Amino acid sequence: MTSWKIEGQYMETCNCDFVCPCITSNLEAVPTEGDCKAAIAMRIDKGEKDGVRLDGLSFIALLWSPGAMAEGNIKVGLIIDERADEAQTAAITEIATGAAGGPMEALGPLVGEMAGVEKRPISFEGDGMRYAVKAGELVDQALEGVPSAADAGKAIMLENVAHPVNSKLALAKATRSRLHAFGIDWDDASGTRNAHFAPFSWAA
Repeated sequence: MTSWKIEGQYMETCNCDFVCPCITSNLEAVPTEGDCKAAIAMRIDKGEKDGVRLDGLSFIALLWSPGAMAEGNIKVGLIIDERADEAQTAAITEIATGAAGGPMEALGPLVGEMAGVEKRPISFEGDGMRYAVKAGELVDQALEGVPSAADAGKAIMLENVAHPVNSKLALAKATRSRLHAFGIDWDDASGTRNAHFAPFSWAA
């Protein structure tokens, strides 16, 4: 019996050069900078867990990996939309950490530290080829999809990837990536760093 289901839109920026070696090596490669700093932002357009509605809420998983992600010892911190009440916060925390099963549960063995939960106002804007997310003073990220020569209005896609959000991700470049939370700090606006976006649908 399904105890929860959420669906919506995801975007992510990280400190790796485009294209991220983590994705193309099934997490075995050492990140561009030697470590990985990433912000995985999720906007829930529709969803619920055990009767608790989660429509319209967003959350961001901030992570730091000291080396190749497959080697583990990853630090993870969670930022949840400040509009979430106590029950919604608990539900999102359980989903985002994998405690309630689902896609994030598979990453559990790779996590060495849960750095905590913060609540901030989160804005998740954009569609098509551009997305931007802000979470108070903690996260400010934006991306642009890499257009395909076959259809300039659509991004080049990666398929059959080992990623918890979706097995099909759009290729993008981070136009802005400012991450300052849980001891994870990264600030870049070079336009050369990796990013992805995709719709998502999770359940357990």
